[in-house]
Amino acid sequence: MTRVIDPTPESFRSLSRDVPADVPIVMLNLLRFRDEAAYPSGSEHSACSGREAYARYGAHAFSAVKAAGGEVVFAGSALAYPIAPPDERWDEVLLVAYPSVRAFFQMVMAPDYQAQSVHRTAALLDARLICTQRS
Repeated sequence: MTRVIDPTPESFRSLSRDVPADVPIVMLNLLRFRDEAAYPSGSEHSACSGREAYARYGAHAFSAVKAAGGEVVFAGSALAYPIAPPDERWDEVLLVAYPSVRAFFQMVMAPDYQAQSVHRTAALLDARLICTQRS
C-alpha cells in the first residue's frame, strides 16, 4: 500500500476539475498516526507523538473549518476492519462538511492554515482524503 500524507498539485487540480465549485461536499479523512511526530530537522516544535502533533494541527484547523462555513460531522477512533486489506489500518476517521469545494480551497490555501499544516504532516504516517457529496 502506498503511503500518502499531503495533497499534490495534481490531486487539487483534479478536485477542482471534477467537483463543481458550489456543490456542498463532505470530506472523508482516514488518518494513521506516527508513533513519534516527524517534524523537519531544526524545527522549533517540541517532540511529541503523532496524535499530539495532530491535536496541535486540529486546534487551528477546526476553527478554520468553522470560519469556512464547515463543520466536523463525525470524529472517531477506528476499532476494527471487517472489510479491508490485511495491511490497511486507520487510527481515526473524520467527516468534515463544507458548503462548497470553493470554501474548502479557500480554507486550505489561507496562509495561516498553511503555516499550521506542518503539524498535520509531522503527525501522519498515512492518510486519505476522499471528497464526497451527500445523496
